[in-house]
Amino acid sequence: MIDSLYNPKAVEGKIYQQWENSGFFNPDKLPGRRQKKFIVYMPLPNVTGSLHMGHSLDNTISDILIRYYRMKGYKALWFPGTDHAGIATQYVVEKELKKKGLGRFDLGREKFIEKVWKWKREYGNIILEQLKKLGCSADWSRTRFTMDPAYSKDVINAFIHYYKKGWLYQGFRTINWCPRCQTSLSDLEVEYKEEKGKLWYIKYPLVKNLTLRQRSGLMVSRVEPSKFNPSTDEQNYIVVATTRPETMLGDTAIAVNPRDSRYTSFIGKKVLLPIQNREIPIIVDKAIDPKFGTGAVKVTPAHDTADFEIAQRHKLPLAQVIDESGKMNDKAGKYAGLKVEEARMAIIQELKNLGLLVKEEPYEHRLATCYRCGHTIEPIPSKQWFLKMDELAKRAEVAVKTKKVEITPKRFKKSYFNWLKNIRDWTVSRQIWWGHRLPVFYCSKRQEGISNSQFLISKQIQNSSAGPFVVSAKKPKKCPFCGTCEMKQSQDVLDTWFSSALWPFAGLSQKDRKKYCPGNLVSNAREILNLWDARMIFSGLEFLKKVPFQVLLIHGTILTKEGKRMSKSLGTGINPLEYIEKYGADAIRFAVIWQSSGQDIHWDETAVIAGRKFGNKIWNASRFVLAQIRNRPPGLTAASTKVKVSRKAKNIKPFTPADKAVLRALKDVKTKTEKYILAFEFSQALRLVYNFFWHTFCDKYLEISKKQIQGEEKLKTNTQKILIYTLLESLKMLHSFMPFISEAVYQNLPKPFRKEKFLLVEKW
Repeated sequence: MIDSLYNPKAVEGKIYQQWENSGFFNPDKLPGRRQKKFIVYMPLPNVTGSLHMGHSLDNTISDILIRYYRMKGYKALWFPGTDHAGIATQYVVEKELKKKGLGRFDLGREKFIEKVWKWKREYGNIILEQLKKLGCSADWSRTRFTMDPAYSKDVINAFIHYYKKGWLYQGFRTINWCPRCQTSLSDLEVEYKEEKGKLWYIKYPLVKNLTLRQRSGLMVSRVEPSKFNPSTDEQNYIVVATTRPETMLGDTAIAVNPRDSRYTSFIGKKVLLPIQNREIPIIVDKAIDPKFGTGAVKVTPAHDTADFEIAQRHKLPLAQVIDESGKMNDKAGKYAGLKVEEARMAIIQELKNLGLLVKEEPYEHRLATCYRCGHTIEPIPSKQWFLKMDELAKRAEVAVKTKKVEITPKRFKKSYFNWLKNIRDWTVSRQIWWGHRLPVFYCSKRQEGISNSQFLISKQIQNSSAGPFVVSAKKPKKCPFCGTCEMKQSQDVLDTWFSSALWPFAGLSQKDRKKYCPGNLVSNAREILNLWDARMIFSGLEFLKKVPFQVLLIHGTILTKEGKRMSKSLGTGINPLEYIEKYGADAIRFAVIWQSSGQDIHWDETAVIAGRKFGNKIWNASRFVLAQIRNRPPGLTAASTKVKVSRKAKNIKPFTPADKAVLRALKDVKTKTEKYILAFEFSQALRLVYNFFWHTFCDKYLEISKKQIQGEEKLKTNTQKILIYTLLESLKMLHSFMPFISEAVYQNLPKPFRKEKFLLVEKW
């Protein structure tokens, strides 16, 4: 007899263990002859991560599809794994060391990496265990980690492949730099937050009536900006607006838009850079927004990635005045050694003293921050490795336009195409220790490159890719440059997204690569559409010569009830494990799907409570049905429940209007539920099954069945058949959404009514 109350705590762990022991998560061990395949790739959780609401939605969607296709007779495979998360993991381990008063440099690279591996062994699989609590039926026997030997081999080979094609190059560029993490970041790893700052308007004196000797620059330092009196002659200066006055020390030009008639007479002239007393030109560039500030902007190519592009077009020099630690360097003169914020205030004060600060006004702008630690980004020129993106981006674009990859919902195609259209070369090198070390070996007797802190000119940048290095999977036995030294491997590692871009195939055995690659689907939030999804697409096209998956399913983001971003650090995060502990996994699965309509979700906990109530309804209705068939009448067998619902059906005949109504509704809901699942409209599917089971089956038919069972024998027997048949078909539909309770009820069915050992592999 089925227990009177459903207890998720007592049931879920036990059932999940049974599923795992059965081996049915592995498609190679599924019962029956299965020809068709359905393959899903898990969005890689970081080894530092713990289950959050985004994971719950991501993985519930994937699990719904895997369970559906498994029951449809497919060889359904869900590839699971974890990402080594270079910056995030190193940050966590460094925090642990800091508690002991140590840093990674105190340990050295080898000892520090040992510490990271030890941490990974202890904590790295926590999130996978949490996903099991959610009910995820991934094939854990195929779990991959992006630092596994086989995976790492594929990553290194990909680097070498790109290098041999001439698509990977080393060069100086202004890149996004995190002073806290001490590493470069790609454009997509920069997060922007709204900041209430200020806009400062600064006078740049025009260079007029200077002697030849002064124009040559020999006496520029002696020219005093205070000699230019704007009150008597408005043409003595040009005013620019900036949110970062401290970077003006590294200005190498002033730029205006060629269509801005206000500055026609200024073009080609020079100004004297305040404080630095260095002549810089006034140039024109289409990238300048005439509506920003005064329409004239300072060009600081060493400390702004957009300005760097302007500098390349106009062959401007770079003047770096901020170093890798976020402090002013020796090129900043008397401000050397100050933190950026300190230098800003000191420079503003000096501009006031010189009479060159026109005004300041409140200004809300987007502040660039590190996506891992939240520290303010400092663009600086740096020698890095870049991957050329032109051809790869073009392929990724064509793949979606020709529908080889279908992005759904379609509205996300716009941001996908926009990013590919405006893409820059990808900075793939990182200055951390945890990750795939670059297969680049340098001659230890020759200089690796020009110091980043030097005053660099564009010609040097263009020629900096030439250097004494060898790209090889193994360390060369003999240095090809000096013939005697022991070559040193680059200290840099690869961007984590470079390795995760290979996820659909990297680390797979040759057998699995032939058998289960490419796949069918990836489901994740829009935040990583370009960080991960687009990169997987062009990586698959490059290395597999075909798209790595057919469907890219993008879902909304789960926000707080007030519409704010969920964040543990901000105190707005919600731990789904607490819901699982309190209400059970089915309830949280119900809640995330119930609220997901493709748009962002304003989280409402009442949906979890509703999920738990629905679970109780399923349990109590099942207890009633099972109670009715304890003493089965002759002819009430498992075979008798497998019939087509029609007037001519031999085993089930709708004797009453109620019989007809419930069977007709069941047939309709089965058809529509399947249609919604295939269209990825999971909320609609769940609501349909919910309404049928609660209202049509429970509220109406179960109540009427109580009277019919008291009637004559044929009516009683037929009613029992309809009850068990409807319950069984409902459990099948519910299983993808609420797998634990549906499996628990299924296993309480008398054996004649169960074709399989588990509902997990029942036929849909």
